[in-house]
Parts: sequence; structure tokens; C-alpha cells
Amino acid sequence: MSIRYLILYLLLLFLNFTTTACNPIDQSGDITIITNAIIIDGTAGDRFDGDLLIRNGIIEQIGTVEAERYENATVIDADGRVVAPGFIDLHSHGNPLDTPEFNNFLSMGVTTISLGQDGGSVAVEDVSDWMRRVDEAGTGTNILHFKGHGTLRQLTNAPQDPDLPESNLKEMIDLLRSSMEAGSFGMTTGLEYEFGRYTTMDELVALAEVVAEYDGVVMSHVRNEDDDQIEDSIRELIEQGEKSGSKVHVSHIKIVYGNEPSRAEDVLQLLNDARERGVNITADVYPYAASFTGIGIVFPDWATEGDYDQIVADRRDELAEYLKNRVNMRNGPEATLFGTAPWAGMTLAEVADSLNKPFEDVLIDDIGPRGASAAYFVMNENVMRRFLQDPYVMVSSDGSPTMRHPRGYGSFAKIIRKYVVEEELLTLEEAVHKMSGQSAELLGLSDPDKVETLRGMLKEGFAADLVIFDPQNVRDTADFENPHQPAEGFDWVLVNGVTVIENGERNESLPAGVIRRR
Repeated sequence: MSIRYLILYLLLLFLNFTTTACNPIDQSGDITIITNAIIIDGTAGDRFDGDLLIRNGIIEQIGTVEAERYENATVIDADGRVVAPGFIDLHSHGNPLDTPEFNNFLSMGVTTISLGQDGGSVAVEDVSDWMRRVDEAGTGTNILHFKGHGTLRQLTNAPQDPDLPESNLKEMIDLLRSSMEAGSFGMTTGLEYEFGRYTTMDELVALAEVVAEYDGVVMSHVRNEDDDQIEDSIRELIEQGEKSGSKVHVSHIKIVYGNEPSRAEDVLQLLNDARERGVNITADVYPYAASFTGIGIVFPDWATEGDYDQIVADRRDELAEYLKNRVNMRNGPEATLFGTAPWAGMTLAEVADSLNKPFEDVLIDDIGPRGASAAYFVMNENVMRRFLQDPYVMVSSDGSPTMRHPRGYGSFAKIIRKYVVEEELLTLEEAVHKMSGQSAELLGLSDPDKVETLRGMLKEGFAADLVIFDPQNVRDTADFENPHQPAEGFDWVLVNGVTVIENGERNESLPAGVIRRR
């Protein structure tokens, strides 16, 4: 008997030695393992069960991971919750040197934001130096930089005139090329705004040709989003793409005053026709029926240039009549909700009542074309729903940490809560694709020729930007009365493999910086 036990004991020792030799304990690198996950990988493919192994910020393995092989690994039990790529916000606002945490974005699962929108970017000529300073400070989310067309005009002291001198255009081209060389992802335009409204097609094409050289994207707040102007404005962007060869993208696609979903069909058909001709055009949308921008949007162009006091003195009656008609056409003074002091949280109608004067006089005397920003309830939710369903329309927030609009704190959570769980307008796979993988493909984040580290999908070799959540628990808590309420339900958020939200609580980590495009 003793000999039998001895032989059995020696055999077990041998087997244990063999197993250990073939599967040694792994102690190398910073390792995180996520187990028991429902994986939605951002490609629009079906969900599947599995584990993830993350080493030094990169997804190394997806499948079945033997956690016991990895000494000192951090193990997160997803416990049947969804693991998805961190969301990519295609249209964001903020200053990473002022609010590097970007907690508003992280709380709704966003791990990458796109800055420099609507034609306005950081007003520096040396973008490389700005990127370096942001990297040194650290950020909560990854940062993508776009060069603003309006900023190019400002930096070159371009006249507010359609007849742009050749010297100004050359200087703008040089600055844009320098920005693209530094790692920018493209250029944005804000043709409805002061520094964009005089831009001609020749100027737009010349600059877009530079973007096309680097296979970047031109993102545009188009010239006019009103129902009777939106199609012509999008045609202008299509022409810019057609003539330059650049990818073009409609920012926060909307139809102001458009109340029929059939109008969305008209606009989407315009985009489809352009794609059939070979134009690479896409769009993004945010899930709210109110926009947010400067009050100058309701003033005529001629009242925003030159000496404002003199303009009022010379043309007051004309200006008052214009403002009265314009605001009433935009659903009246009750539909303008101020987001800046001293009237933040009040409508234009309420301000007018408090000052005991007509709202047009309030706009002329007390505010002026640059005196406030506001939310404008001028869109139709059914039109927005139709845009959201289109396969070429992705998701953005158009928000910031400081803007008094709930979209900066709730957009991505609202997509899941309302349009996936409650209304079933999208499947969760479709929504995640629109909020991650599809955006990554547009920007080149998933292309090894364009970025050093791939991201935007859950694939081996990609950056570990990811979220863990139960879709039934996701809530957008921000509203127009309390717009700075963080979203709920994203239990874990990792950026570059570093946990920034753990069990729903934000820590102080700033594991990100500027992503540079090759």
C-alpha cells in the first residue's frame, strides 16, 4: 500500500510541475482582468459572453481568461453586466487646461472628446505646444483636436469680408497644415457665426484640400439650420467635399422649426444622393429638442458688425421689428432659456416681465448680440429620432462641463435610457456602435496607419477605454432646471486601462491627454 501511495504522490508532483511549467504565474506589467462580462464590442456585431485581459492599458485577450495565472492582477467581476467601448463624443466643448477632469463626460461613459468645434478652437499658432501642456497636466478623457476655421481667420486678422486677400488665405492654409502635422484630426467650420458667415466656396475648398491631404475630416456647423435653409446649407457642405476630396460631416444635424419627420427624410435623402456620387458625408445628433448658443443667433448680421450703439441709434425700429419677428418665429420668448448670468434659468419672456418692457427692447438694450447664451426650444423630437436611426448618423453631446444645457451631462446616457431601453428605437448593439466603433472609424482611431494606439472597439491590441454597466440602471439625471447633474449607471469606466470610475464613484485619476493623428 505504501508503495502505491508513494507512486501516486510522485505522479501528482510531476503533473503539478508540468502544469506550472506550461502555465507559469504571470507577474509582468499592470494587469486588469474583467470576468463574467456580456461583451458588446462596438462593431455592431452581436453581444457575447467572455472575459477581458488588460495589460499596461491595452486589451491583450478577449475570451476565457484564467485569472489565477496572473499574480497581483486587479480583477473586476462584471457579474453579467455589459462591457462596451468607452464612448466617443464627436462634438464637445471645454478647455482641458481649465477643467481637465471632464467628469461630466466620464459620468455618461464618454472616454474621448472632440474639441475645437463650430469653427472655434484654442487660439494658438503652435498647436504642438498646446498639446504638450495638456499632456503634462493630464486629463480624465482622451482629447482630439480640430482646428477651427473661424480661429484661423482670427489668427490671420482676416477681414470680415467675402473678398479674402490671397495673403490671408495662404497664411490660413499654412497654419492649418501645421496643425494637421501636429496631430489634429481635421477642421471645423461655424458658417452661421461671425467669423464664418463671409466665407466663400473657394476659401472652404482651399482649406478642405489641406484636410484631405491628411485624410482628416471637415466638421461643419452649417450656414443655416432653419427649415427653409437647411438643405441649401448642407448642399454647400457637400460641394465642399466634392470639390476638395475631403470627408465632410454635419455637426449636430437638426431642422429648426421642422416639425414633420418627413423633413428628416428629405435631408437624409440629400446625404444619400451625395454618397452615391462618391462624397464621404456623415453626421451626428444629440438627443434633445433644444439647441444652445449665443443670443446673436436671433440678431441680423448687420447688427453684429461695427459700432453697435451707432447701429441701434440709426436703425432701432428696424432692429426691433426684426427681433420681434425672429423670436416669435422661433416659438416665442418663452422658448428662449438663458444659460448665462444674470438671467440664467429664466426665459426671455420672464426677463422681459421682470424688467417691464417688451422682449425686443430687452434684447436691444439689456443684452445685445454678445451678451448672453441660451437654450432654444426650436426642434422636434420626432425629427431627431429619425436622424438617430439613420445608419450614417452618430452621436454627440455638443456639451461642456459648464454649459447650462443637460446635453453636456446626459446625452449618451439618454440614448441608452430612452431610445434603447424604453422606446427600443435602437438595439443596444446599434447604439454602442454609433457611440464608439462607428465614430472611431470616421476619425481613424481604429486605423493603425492613422494612430499609434487603436481604440473605439473592444478588440485585442486596442486601448482599454471601456465602460461596465447594466442598461436598465442607466439614467440621465440632468434637466434644464438642473443641467449639471451627472449621469448614473456606469459602474466602471476605464481610460487607457486606468479606472476613473469605480463602483459608480469618480476617483482623481487623470490618465489621458491628447491623441495625435499620424
